Amino acid sequence: MGADDPVDPATLGEADAPPIEEAPYKVVFEANKCFGAGECAAVSDNWEMDIASGIARPTTYFFGEDELADNVAAADACPAKKGDGVIHVVDRRTNEEIAPDPHGDGTLSVDW
Repeated sequence: MGADDPVDPATLGEADAPPIEEAPYKVVFEANKCFGAGECAAVSDNWEMDIASGIARPTTYFFGEDELADNVAAADACPAKKGDGVIHVVDRRTNEEIAPDPHGDGTLSVDW
C-alpha cells in the first residue's frame, strides 16, 4: 500500500489496538467534519468537548459491550453530515458499522 492509496477506515488504529476479545468495538471519528455541536458529549460519557479546538473527542476509541450503548447514543445524536454523523461505531469482529448506519446495511459510512 502506497502513501497515496486511500485509507480503509475499518483498519484505523488496529496496529495499536487491544485484542478484539477485550475490546470488540471501536470508534472511527471524522474529526475534520465535526462542527462542535456537542450532542455527543451531552449523551455519552465517552465524548467530551475540547475547549481549545471546539470539537468533540472520545476518551477511548476501543471498548467493550459495557460501553456500546453509550457510544451508539453519541453516534446517533451527531448532527454533522446532514444528520448522518461523523462518529461511527464499528464491530471489529465483522468491520460492520453499528451506528449511525445511514445505509442500513452495515457498510462504513466514512466519506474521506
